[in-house]
Amino acid sequence: MKNRDLLIGFATGVAAAYLVKEVVDRTQKLYPADNVLKEVKSAFKEEGPIDGSWIFMKTEPYKQHALTTEVYKGGITRHKEDELQQFEFLADAYTGAVIEVKQV
Repeated sequence: MKNRDLLIGFATGVAAAYLVKEVVDRTQKLYPADNVLKEVKSAFKEEGPIDGSWIFMKTEPYKQHALTTEVYKGGITRHKEDELQQFEFLADAYTGAVIEVKQV
């Protein structure tokens, strides 16, 4: 009976630790320079070389319709056909997904 109780306690502890880790991972913001900016730059590099990029390290609140989240704001600069193109983007701070890209 004692081995069974020990095994049940161990299994419960492992399951609880896994659940806590998953909850913490989902609520942590991504580090912008390492994750978000690299993802956006790699997507733009598929269409050609880029000249420069930037990202604000502080998140901003973003609301679209009924949804509110925290976003990183950044930009990409590149030359295409001898013309300078500048883009600004908004990326979700928790998932890194690009929410909006616009040419300025």
